[in-house]
Amino acid sequence: MSTPDIILHGTELSGHTHRVELLLRMLGLPYRYVAVSAAVRSTPEFHQLNPLRQIPVLQDGDLTLADSNAILVYLAKRYAPGSRWLPEEPLAAAQVQRWLSIAAGLLRFMNDHLKTRHFLAAEHVTIADLACYSYVAHAPEGGVPLGDYASVLDWLRRVEALPHFKPIPPSPIPAA
Repeated sequence: MSTPDIILHGTELSGHTHRVELLLRMLGLPYRYVAVSAAVRSTPEFHQLNPLRQIPVLQDGDLTLADSNAILVYLAKRYAPGSRWLPEEPLAAAQVQRWLSIAAGLLRFMNDHLKTRHFLAAEHVTIADLACYSYVAHAPEGGVPLGDYASVLDWLRRVEALPHFKPIPPSPIPAA
């Protein structure tokens, strides 16, 4: 059995790694996961992969790419061109980019937005939903309760119901 050309370097508890792993799974792409500790990130070998020493890093054959948002866009364009994950229509693509930028915050804004929609940037799931999911779903672990955000909770359930969904493990550090 051959090993996949796609290698994802990251950590299990990283929301940025998780969003990339979710898209890889949603696209049905075989990949190899390489767990990267803080000690590994300080090595010269990892510095060659990403001079900023941040995760995740994706290798796809001869290509090495860092930054989770850039990786999401690359995967959607490379392996699912013209798909709903990253729409071609200019306004829809701009709305996806907007949510990629917002990703980890603004729960009240997100909740109000989701009162009349099923997903963030379009009426179907896009990479914007995957990018935002990882941090929003685990906001309670950081002491940010979601109980007042019913539309966000409904959206989380819709994302979790997607085929090939994989949850991010809970943090071993108890919430304050």
